[in-house]
Amino acid sequence: MDSLPELMESSNSENTSITDSITINNSLTAASSSSTASAPSSRYENQKRRDWNTFGQYLKNHRPPLSLSRCSGAHVLEFLRYLDQFGKTKVHTPICPFYGHPNPPAPCPCPLRQAWGSLDALIGRLRAAFEENGGKPEANPFGARAVRLYLREVRDLQSKARGISYEKKKRKRPRQQLPAPPQLPPPGASQ
Repeated sequence: MDSLPELMESSNSENTSITDSITINNSLTAASSSSTASAPSSRYENQKRRDWNTFGQYLKNHRPPLSLSRCSGAHVLEFLRYLDQFGKTKVHTPICPFYGHPNPPAPCPCPLRQAWGSLDALIGRLRAAFEENGGKPEANPFGARAVRLYLREVRDLQSKARGISYEKKKRKRPRQQLPAPPQLPPPGASQ
């Protein structure tokens, strides 16, 4: 695991995704991407490829080394917890005087963590990459129930600790025109 911290050192903002902070000096990846330069890849595709390579490196460095076929949701959670040490998002503890404040007025010793949004996006990219690399959707460790629960727990904890709401925006539905109620004759009118 000595090479992963080197890969994850550079980042300039707490809101950048995890893959923006990962630089991979893998000559095989560079060679394969330069030889198959048929169309330029999108930023999303590049991030997905870097994330996939980083997770593969994590599995190789795992003790004992893991194959992708033996990887489970528990290993994905271990990977996410490992990434927390490279986080840039201050998450206040309940005993911190700034707990629940999005913009604290002074520094505090609370830990830095990966932002929930970055973890959520990372899992989405890894989930897609798993299936693109031959994995079966029903065996996808990135879609495991434990991973979904962990992400929900991180979201709730960070929302309370930082005073930021992650509530989903409700979609506005177009108003349906209701038929006008039938007009009743005024009282006393003859029919």
